[in-house]
Amino acid sequence: MTDTQSLFSLDVDFAPGAIYPERPKLLIVDDQPVNIQVLYQVFSASCEVFMATSGQQALDVCRQKDPDLILLDVVMPDMDGIEVCRKLKSEPETRDVPVIFVTSQDSPEEETLGLEVGAVDFITKPVNPSVVKARVKTHLMLKIQADALRQLASVDGLTGISNRRIFDERLQVEWRACRRTDKPLSVIMIDVDHFKKYNDHYGHLEGDACLKMVADALKGHEWRGRDVVSRYGGEEFVCLMPETSLEAALAKAEAIRSRVYDLAMPHAMSGNADRVTISVGVACTTPKTNESKELLSAADEQLYKAKEGGRNRVEGASL
Repeated sequence: MTDTQSLFSLDVDFAPGAIYPERPKLLIVDDQPVNIQVLYQVFSASCEVFMATSGQQALDVCRQKDPDLILLDVVMPDMDGIEVCRKLKSEPETRDVPVIFVTSQDSPEEETLGLEVGAVDFITKPVNPSVVKARVKTHLMLKIQADALRQLASVDGLTGISNRRIFDERLQVEWRACRRTDKPLSVIMIDVDHFKKYNDHYGHLEGDACLKMVADALKGHEWRGRDVVSRYGGEEFVCLMPETSLEAALAKAEAIRSRVYDLAMPHAMSGNADRVTISVGVACTTPKTNESKELLSAADEQLYKAKEGGRNRVEGASL
């Protein structure tokens, strides 16, 4: 879409580079294909439309496609829309996706139940194209605003990378995902060596500049879509790498260590180098339990080992 085009003639920028990098993604869920076709005709020109004909299929599509909004039938066999909505709202990766129920039932009790489980609106069948367009426009606009606020809340103010809150949330999401798929999950913990001495000698403004350069070095690496790079606190950074073996994580950690070293930021008070260096701890496991703290503890232990071993080095282990 161009910058002058907009969804349903509404003055909203859905051009590449805006909140939505492409057309909004809409998931239509109904066990009757004819109902899906009606809604598809309404939205296919303005949205990327995905379809599901069962509750379980809807959950699977949500995890794979990350839709911006869901039009969900209430009455379906096996798993009805109410249960689907409950499951969506119980999972961190899908809880923020707005759900509009599409139903032939319009009793106050049904509407109350739907709102209680997390739906944002109701549309009655047979659908009126103008009404459903207006409702979808409204909730996509609200989602844009909510996404923007979440983005502001997720970024570390100094370095511009994600903050610890986002890392903690994504760790839980990826822990569960790797547990389901029996895939390894790796964490890289990074600490700027002798940073207190750096601050004391060069001043806090230069200290902030140093942390920004380290963060830029981290951002400059090639990361995959599910990888997370965050400031963990103070002079500590952390990287989350789903479906990554210990060997691959160690290679990434060594590349990061080398990249920071090559920045050649002077550090007269380091004691073990003439420049700013980092120590790195790596831990990897294939999740089997509900508890992810053991992975962070193992990475922290390896970081301590790297510092005890002389700093400016990488240590790693599998659980």
